[in-house]
Amino acid sequence: MQDQLQKYLSYFQKLRIDRAHGIAPHKPILLLSVLQSFLNGINNCQRIYITPELVGLFKTNWSLLVTSHHDCNFALPFYHLTSDKFWKLIPKPGFENILQFKSSIRSFANLNVAIDYAVIDDVLLLLMKDQKSNLIFQQFLLDEYFPSTKMNFNNSRGGLQKLLDNIEGKILNEDAAEYKKEMQYLIQQQNEEEIFLRGSIFKREIPKIYNNTCCISGMKIAAIISISMIDACHIVPFSINYDDTISNGIALCPNLHRAFDRGLIGINENYRVVISNKFKEDETNYSFRIFEGKNISLQRLIWGGII
Repeated sequence: MQDQLQKYLSYFQKLRIDRAHGIAPHKPILLLSVLQSFLNGINNCQRIYITPELVGLFKTNWSLLVTSHHDCNFALPFYHLTSDKFWKLIPKPGFENILQFKSSIRSFANLNVAIDYAVIDDVLLLLMKDQKSNLIFQQFLLDEYFPSTKMNFNNSRGGLQKLLDNIEGKILNEDAAEYKKEMQYLIQQQNEEEIFLRGSIFKREIPKIYNNTCCISGMKIAAIISISMIDACHIVPFSINYDDTISNGIALCPNLHRAFDRGLIGINENYRVVISNKFKEDETNYSFRIFEGKNISLQRLIWGGII
């Protein structure tokens, strides 16, 4: 295994990065973040998904280690590590041809739409899961690419947790108007990673508030594995008011979520379900109309605020 460790250290040293305008730090930052995800138990498998934790680690490490004028762009290294010898991208259905294009995926949104996950080599997986070799990899990347700032690096989850807790606090507690101003600024600055983090935490927090129960049907599926069949739904579409605060969220099962988004069902000011008269359906136990006039389960929410 020592020979394999040396092989990957050589790969890390010869990363294909732009060195003409100062060493581009994107790939080393992403690799450090992936290594941390294994060391801290965030990830334990060969598939590297685009998760809030990985994006958060990337942003945190960037702020601690990078002093150049490069832009903090998660999409660049996640896509372009395919030019190295240990990283393979798996596209989502319908985007299989994306890897044939040599042009860069510079947009985080486009990356998230087109790419399902990355896969690392079998041997590299074993090395990353081993604490000793994981730390050797980390120290090598720090020494090689960040010699002047490596003392700022923190291997605990503290920085990541602080970042995620700060966003969660905004979603749970911030005034909707103030939140909208912040989102408009992030959109103006094209800060796609921050927008992704906020949206992801909204999707996690709303079902938790409703105890993973649909507020209309009462549907809840408990499982031994971590799984939920309940979605976070914006009451007013995010594209209209840029509001991820909990006053703009309810928990719905997927079919009711789709119906709500398409205007087939709604909720009036008395928190009762209303059904559109612009569609027809068969009368079955699964019809939307069986919920007409039903009070939604408010849990901790009221219309426009928290109880």
